[in-house]
Amino acid sequence: MARRQSNLGFLGMFGRSGDLRQLDTALRALDLHPAQVPEGAKLAIVNLMKDYYPDDPPADAYPPVAAIIAYCAVGPRVFEHANGPVLTADTEARVERALEDGDSPDARLVLLTLHAKLVSPATLERFELRAEED
Repeated sequence: MARRQSNLGFLGMFGRSGDLRQLDTALRALDLHPAQVPEGAKLAIVNLMKDYYPDDPPADAYPPVAAIIAYCAVGPRVFEHANGPVLTADTEARVERALEDGDSPDARLVLLTLHAKLVSPATLERFELRAEED
């Protein structure tokens, strides 16, 4: 079965697809305005999610994905101020596991934020991240 495509909308005539709206909602809930994440990166994020779910990702899949994106984008301090120490510690542990594993859904999200230049300097420093150019 063909995978359903995400839709950004066009001139207000066609609405955004549900997956992008759910991602925007999850980002907002973590105090990251969706406009701070480029639309191309959001499309890549939801397409990565679709790689791990046979049908559309369930609603409860978006908050953990948004947590990785928000953490990487704003850095540990800002993330903790907005979301508390428990979610921050959980998200940091997920990032650490992702970097150790190298090929997991979380690792792909971290890599996406790195290549999309969405990673804050604080996150780069915290995890000693760098993208190698060809």
